[in-house]
Amino acid sequence: MKQKVAVLGTGSWGLALAQTLVENGHEVILWGRDVSQVTELNEYHTNKAYLPEIVFPDTLKATTSMGDAVKDADAVLFVVPTKAIRDVARQFVEVVHTQPVIIHASKGFEQETHLRISEILAEEIPETKRKDIVVLSGPSHAEEVAVHDLTTITAASKNEDYAEYVQELFSNGYFRVYTNDDVIGVETGAALKNIIALGAGAIHGLGLGDNAKAAIMTRGLAEITRLGVAMGADPLTFIGLSGFGDLIVTCTSIHSRNWRTGDMLGKGKSLDEILSSMGMIVEGVSTTKSAYELAQQLEVEMPITEAIYQVLYENKDVNYVIKEMMLRDSKSEKEFDK
Repeated sequence: MKQKVAVLGTGSWGLALAQTLVENGHEVILWGRDVSQVTELNEYHTNKAYLPEIVFPDTLKATTSMGDAVKDADAVLFVVPTKAIRDVARQFVEVVHTQPVIIHASKGFEQETHLRISEILAEEIPETKRKDIVVLSGPSHAEEVAVHDLTTITAASKNEDYAEYVQELFSNGYFRVYTNDDVIGVETGAALKNIIALGAGAIHGLGLGDNAKAAIMTRGLAEITRLGVAMGADPLTFIGLSGFGDLIVTCTSIHSRNWRTGDMLGKGKSLDEILSSMGMIVEGVSTTKSAYELAQQLEVEMPITEAIYQVLYENKDVNYVIKEMMLRDSKSEKEFDK
């Protein structure tokens, strides 16, 4: 069934998801603040800033008017950086006059409040202006989705009907969507894997080998799971697409901004220098701070996250914090809470 979908955000992931929806036969309008990008998409069907090799369908339209984008929309997809979610949600509430399904495909925690993105959306969007909030997450690089590489992700909601609605909305021959009812686990895995990707990139930048890469990914998954469970997640979620799957793709690919940031840190570049050259948000940097604070609050041990926090926020040397981690007290691998 053809649906009208508003996609809020004209970054690479918003563009790739909008393209998928258009190819599935839906009516899609992209909203963005950048007039030049909106104009380029409407006139030339390209976005050279984010996906320079892609020519988008001419049926994909863009606008700088939030009201025009969400008018009569059956679903509204939020694909903006975590720090912009609350502001964009407030703008949405001011102009929406229907009750669409809210979907988000962003990954992170809000600074200071440590709220997950669905919690922010639930705070800002009254129930009278939404049917449900569904999380869309998993191992997926926009660059690969845009060229139809095979991709599998998860739609998570406590309401199975709306998770299945989003599943049907996006699924096709190259983009397969599974459903999940563990919203906390899906959002937590999506956010925390970016921290571990920073560490995996740093290991590569330092010239360390595959043993070290395997170590940080497996022990990283252990501490992601510890914090997620402390927040109320199902531990099995973390061996699924939005957990281990997303961890693999983010820790091993040059498409990952978090991996690239870590790689440059390992090669001795300063964080300020890296972020100024990146041109896009590196969610793992702010998520590290939130996760570090959450771990202290919930009394969860997260040595890799703590080490990355020390590098990012206390200017400690990468080699020094790695040595400190390796010389920690010996433990059993089965000590789940350690």
